[in-house]
Amino acid sequence: MPTRPATAAIIGSGNIGTDLMFKLLRRSEMITPKYMIGIDPNSDGLRRAESVGLTASAGGVDWLLSLPTEELPDIVFDATSAKAHAASAPRFAEKGIVAVDLTPAAVGPFVSPAVSEAFDEGAMNINMITCGGQATIPIVHAVTRVTGPTPYAEIVASLSSKSAGPGTRANIDEFTETTSKAIEEVGGARKGKAIIILNPVEPPMKMRNTVFVAIPAEYAEAGPKQDELTASITAMVEQVRKYVPGYSMKSDPQYDEARDTWNGMARVAVFLEVVGAGDYLPDYAGNLDIITAASAHIGDKLMAYRQAHPVKGVAQQVEFRAATSAPLPGSAADRALKQAAKHDTSKDEATQPGTSKEEAKA
Repeated sequence: MPTRPATAAIIGSGNIGTDLMFKLLRRSEMITPKYMIGIDPNSDGLRRAESVGLTASAGGVDWLLSLPTEELPDIVFDATSAKAHAASAPRFAEKGIVAVDLTPAAVGPFVSPAVSEAFDEGAMNINMITCGGQATIPIVHAVTRVTGPTPYAEIVASLSSKSAGPGTRANIDEFTETTSKAIEEVGGARKGKAIIILNPVEPPMKMRNTVFVAIPAEYAEAGPKQDELTASITAMVEQVRKYVPGYSMKSDPQYDEARDTWNGMARVAVFLEVVGAGDYLPDYAGNLDIITAASAHIGDKLMAYRQAHPVKGVAQQVEFRAATSAPLPGSAADRALKQAAKHDTSKDEATQPGTSKEEAKA
């Protein structure tokens, strides 16, 4: 086990948490992972953590926060769910533990390493947006830093169904809401839209992302302005590759001329692929790689700052914003909730006269 200045606990022993554990063990400069926390004692992630020397517990956050102050970690990486992190975030702050949030809870500020170089290293809670956001928002930013704010940007993240564990699937609604919001706040779009596709194809596909950004008409015409925009996008890809080597463009940016149906705007499309480092799942799981690599990178920066400004064990006052827990208006989850609210269960029993109330509930 490496000896580094700071210790960490990983909350969530699924695919993301396990991949992050191996990244910290192999590549972190500041952090030694000490704990792996889950809720399923039969979790493969807990078993693997124990096999490489971490203390593994299925006792959840309650177990971790019951430890004596000197045994607490300096930093936690939360890879559970948006709702779980929203509940845990104030408890981490009360113990003076810095939190890197890998869920779409978004109670802390958004950070993407390629874009947020000037982020507050003294923050107690950082949100890593989503895997799709980490892959695409730097490109939106690369466009808007040249053209100025765009009225609309849209991203489509396609990933292998095999790489999406229960936590990822539980966060689908929050994924679209949080990524859309971050396209606006971090990318510079006035309106952002995010779409995620879990593809069950065999063999598993590598993570692919498409970014569409509305641009002024002159940038879609061949010439110096288009060259400047292409150079900005290419430079951003190289910036991301510094911490995610498997990140690349599948082709040069594609430009479409202005159309009336786009309110007179033109469009640039960028096609990306993320090949994972294979720290836990095979290389098709680039979606794990990009958010865990970004989180480890940010974690090192946070802990470098905390060497001179320690807070562990000292309660911190943190202003959290509201978590993204509500289903998007018009989403499948939103429709299902509205349908359930309108449903008159008394009619169920009336149409099934031979069914008892208990059987109907079952």
